[in-house]
Amino acid sequence: MVTLADVARLVGVSAMTVSNVVHDRPGVSDDVRRRVQEAIVATGYRPNPSAQALKSGRTGVIGLAVPSLGAAYFGQLAVRVGAVAAARGYRLAVEQTGARVAGEVEAIATSRRTALDGLILSVVDADPSDLRGYAADTPLVLLGERAPDREIDHVSMPNDVGAEAATRHLWTQGSRRIAFMGPEASDRPDGLARRLAGYESAVADLGQSPVRIAAPTLSMEAGRAAARALPAGVDGVVAATDTLALGVLRGLADAGRTVPGQVRVVGFDDLDESPYAVPSLSSVRPDHDWMAELAVATLVERIEGRAGPAVAHVAPFVLVERESSG
Repeated sequence: MVTLADVARLVGVSAMTVSNVVHDRPGVSDDVRRRVQEAIVATGYRPNPSAQALKSGRTGVIGLAVPSLGAAYFGQLAVRVGAVAAARGYRLAVEQTGARVAGEVEAIATSRRTALDGLILSVVDADPSDLRGYAADTPLVLLGERAPDREIDHVSMPNDVGAEAATRHLWTQGSRRIAFMGPEASDRPDGLARRLAGYESAVADLGQSPVRIAAPTLSMEAGRAAARALPAGVDGVVAATDTLALGVLRGLADAGRTVPGQVRVVGFDDLDESPYAVPSLSSVRPDHDWMAELAVATLVERIEGRAGPAVAHVAPFVLVERESSG
């Protein structure tokens, strides 16, 4: 295996000079930089990540653990986090937790075994308070569904205020019996519970009774099946996620009910696919880029020892009005 010292001897410079070229540091003349780069190509030299990690105490890799990359939201989140991490000089390793506490705790253990510099964890099942011990010696930022723990940095969705805004929007557009579609209460993660709470707060203020429509999962097929059996008189649906809402559009079409003529629909997350549905889907859009940027920035501060007390942030949002809500 070609070493950094081999390249230095070939060019006739010090090993430090070769290291400066490899890491694109200043202080090397253009001629020497060119000759070192040519020698690197000629010899096939590759930096040794393990040796670099031992020397610096870091690997330059951070982790992202999400419930499932099969869910459109988390796939798009991984792309955003990866782009932000790369801009800060870090590579991203992604794994799936299965939305179970065992998978979420194992993601932290894996980040230690593989010497990741830090981990961004989307928590669904684990109690954040149970993760305090891990955060003590593992740079950790939590995302999403569970209520924040004051001892761990947390970036969350505008769940309640976003769902409340969606409900009031449907009312403004003319809907008078608005339903909320999501998982059964026992299966509803904290974030979705807060979306339900925002919906319930809005309908109470509007003098209406809540209508809850259970969907066994957050899949498009679950939304389609639930929409086919939509109770008579319901003329507005706030779906817990865009994935569910896209299924609702299909189910209403199957049942011969027009959108937005007979039923208006609003989702949550504003997936990349939502503007292309027919009709295009209105949705609560949290600032996904803001969340990715803040999560990575906060983690890097922890990694580099520049962070203070743990902080909790809630993403800003806008309600994107499209055809599905008229």
